Amino acid sequence: MTRPVYVTLEGSEGCGKSTQAERLARDLDAVLTRETGGTAIGRRLRDILHDVTVDDLDDHAETLIVAADRAQHLAQVVRPALANDRHVVSDRSVYSTLAYQGYGRGLPVDEVRRINEWAIGTTWPDLVILLDADEAVLAARMQGRELDRFERAGDDFHQRVRAGFLAMAAADPDHWIVIDAANDQEAIAETIRTAVRDRLGI
Repeated sequence: MTRPVYVTLEGSEGCGKSTQAERLARDLDAVLTRETGGTAIGRRLRDILHDVTVDDLDDHAETLIVAADRAQHLAQVVRPALANDRHVVSDRSVYSTLAYQGYGRGLPVDEVRRINEWAIGTTWPDLVILLDADEAVLAARMQGRELDRFERAGDDFHQRVRAGFLAMAAADPDHWIVIDAANDQEAIAETIRTAVRDRLGI
């Protein structure tokens, strides 16, 4: 693939995607970014979303805040990078919204998708790398961490989120790769790098 590509790492809390996104961006000499909070405006929106003292945020409002963050992120970071022939590696993307606000919160996934299609237009990731591990592995990794608002959402919520990610991956194997996040970091990084090379030629 000769054009610049947009790759996202997805997964449940504790899967290690932030670490692996950083490694992949370095290997590809790509722009490293994240959702939410990949812009100055986005960081202000992220503060609301992750604040544990915010206990009355409506699920629809949460979805719209995330979509607003994404619209700004695509306009200010992702599209300009691609236009300048830079690869982009993002820690989360639109698929996290489908998993968290759709499957997790129980909002209609098709409606959540339509909101985000309006927010981002045609700029969807070229490749989605899903880091997946069972709940026991993820829970052990979260031990001792100061949990944010999403991380405190409860086991049932996170089980629905994980199931949502896996359902999306199964429905679109041409654009998704599922990688075992229970392995050590070096093995995961090598698997990701090989997968990106095989799928995208970079």
